[in-house]
Amino acid sequence: MKKPGGTTKHIPVAARAKAPAAKERLPETTEGFPWPSSHEIKKESNPFTDRDWRMLIYAWSGLLVRFAIIFTLAFSVYQFLANQEQKRVEQTMSLVELWETKDYQQAQRALKDRLAALNAKYDKLLSASPSPTEEQVFRQRIGIEAMSASGGDMPLADFSENFDRIVYFLNRLSFCVDGGLCSRKVSDAYFHDYAVSFWSYFAGYVDKQRKAGSPTFATAIEAYVRNGQPAAEVK
Repeated sequence: MKKPGGTTKHIPVAARAKAPAAKERLPETTEGFPWPSSHEIKKESNPFTDRDWRMLIYAWSGLLVRFAIIFTLAFSVYQFLANQEQKRVEQTMSLVELWETKDYQQAQRALKDRLAALNAKYDKLLSASPSPTEEQVFRQRIGIEAMSASGGDMPLADFSENFDRIVYFLNRLSFCVDGGLCSRKVSDAYFHDYAVSFWSYFAGYVDKQRKAGSPTFATAIEAYVRNGQPAAEVK
């Protein structure tokens, strides 16, 4: 018998292998958080309202300890600030004592006498009711002339020495106050009026010195004076 005609197809062995089963996909879910516990959260009891006297003692003693700590800290801060202010007052009083020494008393008297003589000399140049600007210009002119050889009976070299002593002291005072080493309140009570009056007379002369090559001359005095009102005269 003849074999049936036609060609026989050869299927590859790899093709005859059974295809692997598709991986099983997990079902999608929208829940990203665990289920809440079925147990209720127990509220904490207030120790201040607890019926147990031991809890009450514990609660109130703890509160008193906290108050004691806060009070101690506050008192320590207050005591520290009070001590610092006391040191500033003591430093200021040391300047007061220096101001009352013989050399500084002599310097104050030299400036006062020279300015008083010049005020009397040019008194007629100032109107009976001068404006603040007119009075300021008048005082500065007096101060400039006071620093000249014809400004008074005392030789200029001697007067300049007294003037420099006053400038040094007021600069030192300003640095002490500005640096927090001196009490501003006590310093103002003793020196502020004098410093302001001094500046009202010699601001013009100071400006000339700065333009002549001393840009920082009496800058500390100027800074100190800016904190107050002008005074009537040098005491």
